[in-house]
Amino acid sequence: MFLPVQEAEEANSPGHINATNQSTISQPRTFMQLLRMTIFTLFVLSGQSAAILLGRFYYDKGGKSKWTATLVQVAGFPIIIPYYLLSPPEKPTTNSIHRNEPSTLILVLIYVSLGVLQAANSMMYSVGLLHLPVSTFALICTSQLTFNAFFSFLINSQKFTPFIINSLVLLTISSALLVFQTNSMNPTGNSNVNYEIGLFCTVGASAGYGLMLSLTELCFHKILRRETFTVILEMIIYQSLVATCATLVGLFASGEWKGLKREMDEFEQGMFIYVSTLIWTAIAWQIFNIGTVGLIHEVSSQFSNVISVLGLPVIPVLAVIFFHEKMDGVKAISMVLAIWGFISYFYHHYLDDSEAKAEKRDVKEEISMRPLLKEVTNEQDGLKNIYQKIPLSTETNFMSTEAIPLS
Repeated sequence: MFLPVQEAEEANSPGHINATNQSTISQPRTFMQLLRMTIFTLFVLSGQSAAILLGRFYYDKGGKSKWTATLVQVAGFPIIIPYYLLSPPEKPTTNSIHRNEPSTLILVLIYVSLGVLQAANSMMYSVGLLHLPVSTFALICTSQLTFNAFFSFLINSQKFTPFIINSLVLLTISSALLVFQTNSMNPTGNSNVNYEIGLFCTVGASAGYGLMLSLTELCFHKILRRETFTVILEMIIYQSLVATCATLVGLFASGEWKGLKREMDEFEQGMFIYVSTLIWTAIAWQIFNIGTVGLIHEVSSQFSNVISVLGLPVIPVLAVIFFHEKMDGVKAISMVLAIWGFISYFYHHYLDDSEAKAEKRDVKEEISMRPLLKEVTNEQDGLKNIYQKIPLSTETNFMSTEAIPLS
């Protein structure tokens, strides 16, 4: 599962830093920009939902390889390469000319570290989806916002507002209701141990998700110091390449590759559906990645992350339709709390956007008033200079002459 990156700075001035850290959703947008935002949002919601549902389908119909389920989450990145090659080149700016680029060794360390972390997170997601109902899995995954805010507070010095705190409490309660739910709600009939393993891995994957977001933001802020469309795509490709290599090592080291042929033959829907399921799962994750990158480029990474979380409460409804899972009272309450937490989190960013827009408007007004103020100041200075150049006697005679009445 690919993790969207966070916004980065492109300049060192406080005003520019504040502007880049704020969402640009409040700026005026053209029809084509709004259309692209809508398309990318649909990519995020549809890609994520389809990928998770296909992953559940793979397990339900006889798939057993956790490493294979992990591999399809990260190995579809070649689909993005044409998108990367066709993307417009980065326009040089004054900041980019004077910016010190990180060394190759530093970049390799970043890609390797984040790629290995991505592979570990994807593996935990695969284990969690194996042992949990898809609705329970999706609702627990909403806790990623909680972990993201927590790690951002520790690593990126993010401040907690009342709306963020309210969101974190709601999302924590939403996940806790499902974590402490009895195993009888599991339709797969797994043992208590497997059910608890699924819960632990899903929560761990959500924590890893939040940690990775914060580390990626730290890398962009402190090392790369820029966030262009090209740089984001490079991060996806190289990071996914490392995650794919790490997953392949796990697949062969665990020996699961030996049973793939038998798994394919025993798949309930046949070999063709087996291969198609894996291919379309990989494609769905990359559709999600493209939508994520598109929203980062068009709006902001925070907005992209919130949209990805928005799609998670929708998955339980789809699970009821496609997998006939039961929507009991606990799951319904958990879903309502998750949506409420999302709204609170989104409203916090809406207030930030409004504040940023007001600050930007004040700055523009101040800049527009500078020529007029300068003109008035120059005029006052000119009158002052003229007044100072008039001799005192002349001023006195002028006043006396003005006081003589006309006959």
